[in-house]
Amino acid sequence: MPRALQVFAGPRALLHLRERGLKPADVRVIPAAAGGPKGLILNPLDRYLFGHWLAGSTHTVHLLGASIGAWRMACAMLPDADAALAALAVAYIHQQFDAPTGQWPSAVEVSRVFAQLLQAQFCGQEARLLAHPRLRLHVFTSRGRGPLLRSGARWVMPLGYAAAFASNLVLRRALGGWLQRVVFSDPRDALPFGLGDFATRRVVLTADNLCTAILASGSIPFVLQPVHHIAGAPRGAYWDGGITDYHLHLPFAGMTDGLVLYPHFQRALVPGWLDKGLKHRHGATGFLDNVVVLAPHPDWVRGLPGGKLPDRQDFKTWRHDPAGRIAAWTQAVAAAQQLADEADGWLAKPAIHALPL
Repeated sequence: MPRALQVFAGPRALLHLRERGLKPADVRVIPAAAGGPKGLILNPLDRYLFGHWLAGSTHTVHLLGASIGAWRMACAMLPDADAALAALAVAYIHQQFDAPTGQWPSAVEVSRVFAQLLQAQFCGQEARLLAHPRLRLHVFTSRGRGPLLRSGARWVMPLGYAAAFASNLVLRRALGGWLQRVVFSDPRDALPFGLGDFATRRVVLTADNLCTAILASGSIPFVLQPVHHIAGAPRGAYWDGGITDYHLHLPFAGMTDGLVLYPHFQRALVPGWLDKGLKHRHGATGFLDNVVVLAPHPDWVRGLPGGKLPDRQDFKTWRHDPAGRIAAWTQAVAAAQQLADEADGWLAKPAIHALPL
């Protein structure tokens, strides 16, 4: 059986690991990427980290999430993180849509199901979640700007996103003219690094806007409806946080102390969703100097159902057989327990081997 876990680290983090290993007290930030079903493969690792390894710590840790990452990090803040994250996996795997057999459901229907799942997990627990003594949640969303994306009107969205794509080709920061990064943040503590790399607005995360912010963070354009009227936030159409921050490749190196621990489904941290095809933007940068990435090994991934991670394309591949998709995803998550088991052994070592990011 191939090893499942790979560990990568930026230069500062690599030196720390070699000299001192990694302890819960070293971790200041944990990001969680967008990526839809790919995030399922991290479920056992999430359950281990939040339900066990970090459970006894006493210091503040900032949790950053976009799309499914925001859902994962919100679950980690519930009183029983292990159980909440396990429930997330079951709910995500078994989601079903009301649509004619074999057809893709409407954006209205997908939004309805996603909102229902969030309400089932968080309704009535919002205030308790935001009172967590150690953890601070920051939910990343993308807000439309300009005449083509501000309203979220479906008939102009293709033009708006075409313009956004063209602008992003020239310069990532130019994307900010079309989409603004809006971060819904726990007001008790500011992020320990700046967000001057991209057009950004911060909104206070409250019990009134928690579920709506997470819904917006996962609202993929054209697949779900944009979210409007978020309490306490500027007016406009809000979409998936992964559009502006696909893998949260943020200026983490601005932190004055501590490390970033990043459970991720691949080695590369792609800045925005529109950068997926721009391979020259997939490499590590100085932003990641203090980042430790835990990721599945490609050889291990090839042993999963279909030889790959779960992904959104599976909804179409298995559209005539949803039970087949459910079985494949369930099998993949069960296999991913190996990631958690190997992380447990790795973190127990006084000095840790890792590869450069």
